[in-house]
Amino acid sequence: QTPPGPPRYEESTAEFGFVERLLPPSRVPDPPAHPKYPTPSGWSPPAGSPPDLPYFVRRSRLHNLPVYQGQRQGRRLTSLRRIHGDIWALEKDLRAFLGSLGVPEVPAQVNEVTGTLRLRGHWGHEVRQWLLQRGF
Repeated sequence: QTPPGPPRYEESTAEFGFVERLLPPSRVPDPPAHPKYPTPSGWSPPAGSPPDLPYFVRRSRLHNLPVYQGQRQGRRLTSLRRIHGDIWALEKDLRAFLGSLGVPEVPAQVNEVTGTLRLRGHWGHEVRQWLLQRGF
């Protein structure tokens, strides 16, 4: 008597369509085109090509600008994340922009390792507008 070989099976791709529907998408799809920007939620797409600057701010996976507001130990903070390149040049340009709005010098904390910049105060709206003007 010969020992039984490996079990026999049949590979069918016809039923994979049912499984494929259940799998999550591999990435977030690009947002649909709108007739007018900003959209009612305040979202705007990035400019056609990235600006020629020594730094770059990548958008989040949901295509939003990575500007966040919060509080820590009772202090209002605005943080800008996903910064690549010369983070110190970005901080200098951002300070100059806030100074042009008549804002006294804002204390800032730069973290080169994580690519984040924290500002004291809630400056989310101003920072988002500035990033959009710069082409991010």
